[in-house]
Amino acid sequence: MIVVTGGAGFIGSAFASLLNSQGVDDLLIVDNLGSNDKWKNLVNLHYYDYLHKVDFLELLIAGNFDDEIDAIVHMGACSSTTERDADYLVENNYRYSRHLAEWCIEHGVRFIYASSGATYGTGEMGFSDDFAMLSSLHPVNMYGYSKQMFDMWALRSGVFDSIAGVKFFNVFGPNEYHKGAMRSMVVKAFEQIRDTGKVKLFRSDHEDYADGEQKRDFIYVKDVARVVNWLLEHPAVNGLFNLGSGRAHTWLDLANATFLAMERRPQIEFVDMPEELKGRYQYFTEACMDRLRASGCDMAFVKLEEAVADYIRGYLLTTDPYLDPGDWQ
Repeated sequence: MIVVTGGAGFIGSAFASLLNSQGVDDLLIVDNLGSNDKWKNLVNLHYYDYLHKVDFLELLIAGNFDDEIDAIVHMGACSSTTERDADYLVENNYRYSRHLAEWCIEHGVRFIYASSGATYGTGEMGFSDDFAMLSSLHPVNMYGYSKQMFDMWALRSGVFDSIAGVKFFNVFGPNEYHKGAMRSMVVKAFEQIRDTGKVKLFRSDHEDYADGEQKRDFIYVKDVARVVNWLLEHPAVNGLFNLGSGRAHTWLDLANATFLAMERRPQIEFVDMPEELKGRYQYFTEACMDRLRASGCDMAFVKLEEAVADYIRGYLLTTDPYLDPGDWQ
């Protein structure tokens, strides 16, 4: 049995969908469904059972799953970069992850977990996933720091020889709809164009970047799921790896790709950046992918324009915008 925490979430449900496409449905989905529409990500999936994250951890520690679990793919986390409850983030993103990792190491079970590109902060130290750089990173929000806490624990404990972590950069794609303000700019731009005919982007508050020329490393969720699956299939590959496209694009690139996919003429309006983001905004991110490539993962990623077109035309413009196992053929 494969346990997917955050299995009803964005990346977790995409990964579970990919497993389903390969005929794997002996899955235990672990999550906290709450009161939003996250549950809709489960409708197209095939899985053995669902457990709330608290119940799962209690049963795991009590020994209920000894000899039953083949792997835990830990995608569950609070991913809000504006979350202010630091105690909650530490307990949910750090402490919970430690419990799972320690259980997997003790029982010889494959453990793959989600870190984040947010650990790099504003990027002043670059975007290398070399272990020598890890302790030098300075996240600029509590979410990024909670992920950094676990990465540093794994480094100090010497467990990266036994587990694999992936630092997600700017992931976009189907099944992110429940994330509210944390949804990608692709779906936000799609809605703005559909409703108003134009897209709003933040003005730059940095002298080195013109309006709309701020850059991020955008990667399609289907590519992310395929890499996580590759790590599952290669249990000898361990460590901490960046997971982005390896190429930064501007917000204008992303907006123009969205207009193109919707067959609309670009109309872009620049608005002031909110005060709460100033000083904590990433103007440039670009994943260094050398270590993942050197590990043997040589799959090609979908180009930005093609990924945006697939997302919009294959999902956002359809009556059922959720991933289906048949979408992976």
